[in-house]
Amino acid sequence: MKRGKKYTDAAKKIDRAVQYDVNEAVSLVKEGATAKFDETIECHIRTGCDGRHAEQQIRGSVVLPNGTGKDIKVLVFAKGPKADEATEAGADYVGADEMVPKIQNDGFSDFDAVIATPDMMGVVGKLGRVLGPRGLMPNPKTGTVTMDIAKAVEEAKSGKIEYRLDKANIVHVPVGKASFTAEQLAENFNALMDALIKAKPASLKGTYMKSVTLTSTMGPGVRVDAQKLMEKSE
Repeated sequence: MKRGKKYTDAAKKIDRAVQYDVNEAVSLVKEGATAKFDETIECHIRTGCDGRHAEQQIRGSVVLPNGTGKDIKVLVFAKGPKADEATEAGADYVGADEMVPKIQNDGFSDFDAVIATPDMMGVVGKLGRVLGPRGLMPNPKTGTVTMDIAKAVEEAKSGKIEYRLDKANIVHVPVGKASFTAEQLAENFNALMDALIKAKPASLKGTYMKSVTLTSTMGPGVRVDAQKLMEKSE
């Protein structure tokens, strides 16, 4: 694959054989984010888990201290007082049964997070084929099926992200924008790592984090010293 000059120049500054500490990695990634738009900074963690086994599945959420840099639109499934609570907390869309045809038939998809009260999951379940592939299906493990609607909406708006293993046992998550300061990105990255280390499956044998890579939307990846991250937590 042919790369542009800016990508090539940025890649020359990165030693592929080196695993950098967090601050060095963040600086290199910011330096490599040269696109005309505000690139998203992403983290990709290749794990030693086997997601085919339920006890080695990783799924959860974490509130990034400096947010994601994105305006998050929240859809809440609730009725009565809980619907009012969602509206007061700042949810962009609040509804119940009437939202199903709107999403299924009309193609409504202008939302980044979906939250539901437990009693609404029978309704939300009808949207599994739509919400599932987008990673938006509410789940108690990520705090998106809850009676504390106000808290869930506020967290989603303030930078709560969900993490989960993909089919290749890799976790892909955003940790901010290229316009963030190096300190903000490092704080977000460390919050994510703390959550992932706590989520390590007890049944896992061998290496948990095989590789950790930071990258911008258009820039080259920078490997972070995963072993050092694990040692810090011990």
